[in-house]
Amino acid sequence: MKKFISVVGARPNFMKAAPLHKALLHNRDRVQHLICHTGQHYDEKMSRIFFEELELPKPDFYLGVGSGTHAEQTAKVLIEFEQVVLQEKPDLVIVYGDVNSTLACSLVASKLGIKIAHVEAGLRSNDRSMPEEINRIVTDVLSDYCFVSEKSGVDNLLHEGVSAQKIFLVGNVMIDSVLHYLPKTEHSAILSVLGLKKDDFILVTIHRPSNVDSKKSLQDILAMLNVLSEKYPVVFPVHPRTKKNINTYGLSEYIANNVLMIEPLGYIDFLALMKYSKLIVTDSGGIQEETTYLNIQCVTTRDNTERPITIEVGTNHLVGTNWGKVQEVSLEILNGMKKNGSIPKLWDGLASERIVDVLLGSLAYR
Repeated sequence: MKKFISVVGARPNFMKAAPLHKALLHNRDRVQHLICHTGQHYDEKMSRIFFEELELPKPDFYLGVGSGTHAEQTAKVLIEFEQVVLQEKPDLVIVYGDVNSTLACSLVASKLGIKIAHVEAGLRSNDRSMPEEINRIVTDVLSDYCFVSEKSGVDNLLHEGVSAQKIFLVGNVMIDSVLHYLPKTEHSAILSVLGLKKDDFILVTIHRPSNVDSKKSLQDILAMLNVLSEKYPVVFPVHPRTKKNINTYGLSEYIANNVLMIEPLGYIDFLALMKYSKLIVTDSGGIQEETTYLNIQCVTTRDNTERPITIEVGTNHLVGTNWGKVQEVSLEILNGMKKNGSIPKLWDGLASERIVDVLLGSLAYR
């Protein structure tokens, strides 16, 4: 019996781990799959909602590392996860995405001679000022299995000298979750709760420090949202960091009535909002992928993206952080300038099954 430990630290990890956990349950006679939650996203209520909605079991280990600088957070995970690995002696550690927990747990496993699988390997923004980019690069160097969601990831890894024998193009596990839970959005009451109509509102998520930590940038963002709200209601689930800065800078009074500032949502309600929105404005990585699959127009407020397939074949518009330009492109889309999209190869809901096939040695996907 093999023993695998999946590490999740932040909510995007939960959506990636859930389908893989389900696929591993079908092989429980061969694999014991344990889940370690590092507590990097430490809002207990929101974590619980995500675990319940995604049908994940209570984590076998909870490290409770909480917030802090990148160094503090990474160091806490290193210390705590090492104890887990020494105690459990797993055959494999599975890490997801690009958060600090991903990097820290990869380092622990590597130093203790434990094999590592990186789900969502190879993605690159080519911007090393982003902490996530450093986490991706180091994790991929250490990993024994690099599970890739799009072809650019394969090209990046080969260019960086990663052995082709370690690279597996398996598709996108985030889309596995979207496909599995999309029917449940029919039972979500979020539209009626917020007084919204289908295809008649704009959904916004902006949380990156580079966007919300500056008073000037935050003022410009709110001014842009106010303009967009003149055409359609704007729904803005506010990240705690963004909310704190709005209050610190005294900007609450500048928010128009048609901009609905709401608390962060669970997965099903947020998926429902994405599905029924007219436009999404975001600086998130995963939302670019989900909107591509859902065929929803997406304006990405970043200067780069580690998910270029969403621009090449999808509905994603990479606009940058000039908020006047974001407003201009958003209004053009709302006035009918649509981008035709298609679903990338292997984004079919079966990525987690391919990963399990590789890990259990029954098939090789390259």
